[in-house]
Amino acid sequence: MKLLVVELGLMAYGEALDLQRSLATARIAGQVEDDVLLLVEHPPVVTLGRGTKPGHLVASAAQLQARGVELFEVERGGDVTFHGPGQLVGYPVIDLKEHRQDLHWYLRRVEEAIIQALATCGLPCVRNPGFTGVWTQGVAAEESRLRKVASIGVHARDWVTWHGFALNVTTDLSHFDLIVPCGISDVTMTTVERELSDSFPGSDAVARAVTEAFGRVFDRPIEHRPRSWLEQALSAPAPSADLGRTG
Repeated sequence: MKLLVVELGLMAYGEALDLQRSLATARIAGQVEDDVLLLVEHPPVVTLGRGTKPGHLVASAAQLQARGVELFEVERGGDVTFHGPGQLVGYPVIDLKEHRQDLHWYLRRVEEAIIQALATCGLPCVRNPGFTGVWTQGVAAEESRLRKVASIGVHARDWVTWHGFALNVTTDLSHFDLIVPCGISDVTMTTVERELSDSFPGSDAVARAVTEAFGRVFDRPIEHRPRSWLEQALSAPAPSADLGRTG
């Protein structure tokens, strides 16, 4: 078993959502036999998870439109979040039946991969008890207040996951004023670039570190595949019931 990594570049949220739903369906059916990590960057978009509370979307529809921000209601867990340029968004499509059938375990594994990756980049990060995501006090930990650098929200069917994480690498944080990020009223959002300042290794280095960390944490060798592979995989016929697993 492998972890296949597909870099999608800049892609509209709706298109990426359709892709990961189709990929999850193919993984459930046995049409795709390996775990897949989609890496993508989105134009500005706000997404509302199943746990979104009234009032956590601060901006009106007119305000979102004026700033060129799309809005989607989606099936993932969690509250409201923002995606935009400068953010590394990862959608792991992983069959937990081949790992551990436990979504809490899976969330901790995703956090661990990001924590390990950012440590490689020189930024120490931690979990924040009671909250999902990845947090930091900075390089020297001179401030006691934790700042959130990555948000996580997932969904699963037949133990196959989709949705995932959003890591603020060089993100314009002003967009988080449109929402109550993840429903946490006093949260301070940050970016890898802001925390590391002059020692920031660059967005490509962060993406490589995240990819390598996912391979380690989920104990899968990494293979990079072009987007054309994804399109071919999704167009291939599903295996017959007597030849492979079905959903």
